[in-house]
Amino acid sequence: MVYNPVIHIETVTSWPTTGSQHREETNTFMQLGEIRLAVDIGGTFTDVALEMGTTLHTAKTLTTSDAPERGVLTGVREVLHLSGLEPQAVTMIIYGTTLATNLLIEHKGSPTALITTEGFRDTIEMRNENRYEQYDLNIDLPKPLVPRRLRLPVRERVNARGEILIPLAEDHIQALIPQLQAEAVKSVAIGFLHSYMNAVHEERARDILLAQLPDLEITLSSEVSPEMREYERISTACANAYVQPLLSQHLRGLRRELAHAGLRCPLYLMLSGGGITTLETAVRFPVRLVESGPAGGAIFASYIARQLALDDVVSYDMGGTTAKICLIDDGAPQTSRSFEVARVYRFLKGSGIPLRIPVIDMVEIGAGGGSMATIDHLGRIAVGPESAGSEPGPACYNRGGVKPTVTDADVVLGRIDPEQFAGGRIVLDRAKAVAALLADVGQPLELDATAAALGVSEMVDENMANASRVHAIESGRVIEDRTLVAFGGAAPLHAARLAEKLNMARVVIPPGAGVGSAIGFLRAPVAYEVTRSYHQRLRTIDVDGANALLAAMREEALSVVEAGAGGRPRVETRTAFMRYIGQGHEVGVELPIRIETPLLGPDAAEVLLAAFEREYHRLYERTIPNLEVEILTWVLLVSTETEPLTSVPARPEAAELPPPMGHRQIVDTASGEPVTAPVYAREALKPGMRLAGPAVVVEQDTATVVSARFSAHIHPLDYIILEQQPA
Repeated sequence: MVYNPVIHIETVTSWPTTGSQHREETNTFMQLGEIRLAVDIGGTFTDVALEMGTTLHTAKTLTTSDAPERGVLTGVREVLHLSGLEPQAVTMIIYGTTLATNLLIEHKGSPTALITTEGFRDTIEMRNENRYEQYDLNIDLPKPLVPRRLRLPVRERVNARGEILIPLAEDHIQALIPQLQAEAVKSVAIGFLHSYMNAVHEERARDILLAQLPDLEITLSSEVSPEMREYERISTACANAYVQPLLSQHLRGLRRELAHAGLRCPLYLMLSGGGITTLETAVRFPVRLVESGPAGGAIFASYIARQLALDDVVSYDMGGTTAKICLIDDGAPQTSRSFEVARVYRFLKGSGIPLRIPVIDMVEIGAGGGSMATIDHLGRIAVGPESAGSEPGPACYNRGGVKPTVTDADVVLGRIDPEQFAGGRIVLDRAKAVAALLADVGQPLELDATAAALGVSEMVDENMANASRVHAIESGRVIEDRTLVAFGGAAPLHAARLAEKLNMARVVIPPGAGVGSAIGFLRAPVAYEVTRSYHQRLRTIDVDGANALLAAMREEALSVVEAGAGGRPRVETRTAFMRYIGQGHEVGVELPIRIETPLLGPDAAEVLLAAFEREYHRLYERTIPNLEVEILTWVLLVSTETEPLTSVPARPEAAELPPPMGHRQIVDTASGEPVTAPVYAREALKPGMRLAGPAVVVEQDTATVVSARFSAHIHPLDYIILEQQPA
């Protein structure tokens, strides 16, 4: 058995065939007899999940930041050992990584140049002139990924209709080659004005460069983000170019290492939009891997929502570094067409680098198990966003960390048993946690260790509750009416308290909660989304032109999806982003599906107007009469089909609760007083069993705290369902 040389945690979960989890929503991969393996690299832990038939094996190792593939191979070897399989038996690997995100946040990408239209070299520094903090005179803006000396203008011009006004000055491109060589540039972004309408100049510039510099990585804005609004488009192209050399090297190296280990099956990548794609597509557009791990968590929560027939869900994923909140409606996560990374002010929209990519809409805060606690300049407890990560880790890991973290607070509060962490394989040092909390929190505020730990815990829980409230309000949703689905190594420890703060009546803790994002990879469809800007006024819409555009978009999406679809049924969604003339932003309107060709019929103007007015009225409870409507952008998504649920398992008979495996002193967050709580092993709890809080349910990779305000029962699919009791 191969172990991570620093720390190793493993879990094994077998999901029985008696419930609908495998019978009713059986993935086509399983029908084909495939054995799939998923890997999620986080800031602290690397999670691995292997699914064969109705059995799921999982492993968790510390992330090896200096060489991420080392931690991956350790986890893969371990999970293969647990399953008794040879590497050659695995038929598919799905991989998600935070490497792209980290490169952008830490500004550790490759030397990158931007070639752009003469007069527009400062677009990415001027931004859109919006102030994200209106009254801060000393506002900081994110540093551009490309320094000004490498933002290189060339003479050319295309207008908004795609007509060439000034031909590309090819000699200008040739003249840039010595400068690119002298600056040791590894990657180039090419972003010309209005190239989303006519990409001929960008394509010609690429050809000239590659003829002289064949090893240069080149990103075209017309390919990575073919939409109007040049700042967002060129910013996305720069980000893609910035991470492409290192990401392509990492991904190809990982495939090579996996092949050397005997895993020669296809390698697929999790995308930020919730689908999976081929390695070749990921290498071409690595910016689409940003937030790929959290996207897997949202897919996992969506799968659970469908299984349990829950219409309104909040996905709560708390790991070692961050916590992620996502709203799930009707079994699907909310999505967005844009995302910000590397925010100067972590929670302020507009303070980061904009990326125009398909992404699952979620809020992420620095509130993980490794998030460090300090006292701010006002004498208040502050938690995160800095994290102890896997090196050196929380103080209780006894690996050199001296700063108090959320995990240290959980140990002191009794939520984590130091002797049983990771099933007893890792012994935590409670004294180190106490010392760290006293030094950095307790002594400055004249608190004992327990009060300091409670303060840290309450602060991180309130941060998550506040972020959840704001996210729900911004989305026009009522969070109290939803069910909280909690997963990730730290979420089950904090889920009950978060639900109390949000006045949510029900919490779901799934099997395999500690590796939820990796399991989500296994539930994700093969999918690809194509976006094009093509301005049309409804009154004079060019139906033939729109149909030609949609057909080309479908062909591009199908070429990516078919490579990994394996003959499975596909579904197609088309969306037009529309607005009243004079408005600044658009409303996404799903287009009615026509089976026949062409995609839009002669009545397209009337059909689209009716669909737009329905959606506009749903959002704003009104429409604007006698005002013309226009379409700016078209989006087409092709994905493999998810089979619907066909039945719900019968409600089990009430079962007698087994004796607890012991008792533990935990601190009640409402009173701040210690209480004695029974401790149960999750594997000993069977469907139909019920228990009252306070209680703790332990498993290999996490523990569920049932507070005094909740009771819990075991669902037929082995979910732990917490329900808030009347006051």
